[in-house]
Amino acid sequence: MAIYVLRRVLNMIPILIGVSVIIFFVFAMTPGDFVDSNQKLTPERQAELRALYGLDKPVLERYFIWMGNVLQGDFGYSMQHQIPVTSLLNQYLWNSFMIAVATLFLTWTIALFIGVFSAVRQHSWFDALVTLGVFATMSFPSFFLGLLLIKFFAVDLHWLPVGGMISTGSQTTGWAYVWEVAKHMILPVIVLTVLGVGSLTRYFRTNMLDVIRQDFVRTARAKGLKEKVVVYKHALRNALLPAITLLAFELPGLFAGAIITEKIFNWPGVGQIHMQALEIRDYPVLMGLTMLLSMLTIVGNLLADIMYGVADPRVRIK
Repeated sequence: MAIYVLRRVLNMIPILIGVSVIIFFVFAMTPGDFVDSNQKLTPERQAELRALYGLDKPVLERYFIWMGNVLQGDFGYSMQHQIPVTSLLNQYLWNSFMIAVATLFLTWTIALFIGVFSAVRQHSWFDALVTLGVFATMSFPSFFLGLLLIKFFAVDLHWLPVGGMISTGSQTTGWAYVWEVAKHMILPVIVLTVLGVGSLTRYFRTNMLDVIRQDFVRTARAKGLKEKVVVYKHALRNALLPAITLLAFELPGLFAGAIITEKIFNWPGVGQIHMQALEIRDYPVLMGLTMLLSMLTIVGNLLADIMYGVADPRVRIK
């Protein structure tokens, strides 16, 4: 196992290099930049800023300079915010991380229970309702669902705040601050959970249906085991194995998918700075965030392979 993990870690190096090349050259070859987007600058000032930020150098030289800085933990300098990209991401990344983790836990918990229950009771009225609900939730755009929840829970009922992370002018500390942030998280988490639980429920249901038709499940029933033991101890464990691979892409996918939701609820996460950087072509921020999500995906894929080998005794990693 140790040799396999070491080999996979070494294989990650050329993958990360290839990803960095694609990310850099996609943004570097895009027409226009932060200096061009500011029409108030004189040509002399634009030339000065290009020399200051290294934009006047050849593209290949700029890549090696950027990559050398990335290896030292420096993703560049935000032209809009006038602070290092690492510091900027550190300010907003943890806010998005809270939303992503809460959504990931709720989505997988709800989808797991509903998917398994629906598979065990195939063709029942519950299964029909689940199928209808799944397609309904998958059909809602995130902006429509977000605005609908704001209208109902925040504007009409006044149960929850409209948006933001804390109330305007709030000076709360301690547990009062935690509760205030939690209240502001409810609506964006609901939106992301509803959007993600539909497809995941179908995934669990399909896997469970395939497993409960296999020979080892019929053998377990023939041995006289209780139905709960057959379903939740034998069948469910095998049905979860394909989901381990899917889990590796969930967390980076939530960061990327929350961009519109964070904008709707004015949540101070990476979605906000991503949209702002996209509007004014602050490419160092965009490259840093994209590179970070790529690294999360690659590391998550490595962890999924390791977890798969640990969870399934039939898999022997040599």
